[in-house]
Amino acid sequence: MKRLHRLTSLLIKLQSSKTLNVKKVANEFEITERTIYRDLKALEDAGVPIGYEPGGGYFLLEGYQLPPIHFTSEEAKAVVTAQAIIQQNNDNSLVSTFAKAVEKIVAVLKSGDKDEAIELKDRIAPSLSKKVFNSNSLMTIQECIINFQVLKLEYTDASGKMSEREIEPLAIYFTQSDWVVVAHCRMRNANREFRTDRIRSIKLIDSYFPPNQFSLTDYFKLQESLHSS
Repeated sequence: MKRLHRLTSLLIKLQSSKTLNVKKVANEFEITERTIYRDLKALEDAGVPIGYEPGGGYFLLEGYQLPPIHFTSEEAKAVVTAQAIIQQNNDNSLVSTFAKAVEKIVAVLKSGDKDEAIELKDRIAPSLSKKVFNSNSLMTIQECIINFQVLKLEYTDASGKMSEREIEPLAIYFTQSDWVVVAHCRMRNANREFRTDRIRSIKLIDSYFPPNQFSLTDYFKLQESLHSS
């Protein structure tokens, strides 16, 4: 990777994450950590305000913004391909939101790249046997996870029984066919899983729960240990 490309990539990583771990980036770029430190110094010398948090990593100081990003032809094609995959998803809010994002990306492409992306869109499509949309709540749930906001659900369990639940959404994951919300159920006073296709209605409540450091990785490990014991 040439240095100019590496510096640009490093700057994008700084802006797209809370902190930058030098060791991880060095491994990703297949260069030494010393080279990353030199690149960070070069960015600082060029006027990029970079801070450091002991034990955390490097970060951009608040207020600094990159100029508009230009996508390469390969990156644009990857996004168009990803749209075809996401169209197979069973949550309409995700499908429609991603489609709007793709439109914005295609709009800023150079003329030749734009023509190629549009041509590719016409030649990539989800299977005709794709699953009919049966969820429209994913974007709302994501916002509540970020904002620690309580949700009220009308939910149908596996037996077909309907119930009302107030939940504190913690995380979401995708199976081969469904989105699943991991949440603290106030009725059960325990963490439970809720499939989005079984949510009959969803309502934001003007109530918030304490911020937490929930880890989906740790949750999966705990579930695995409980099932194996």
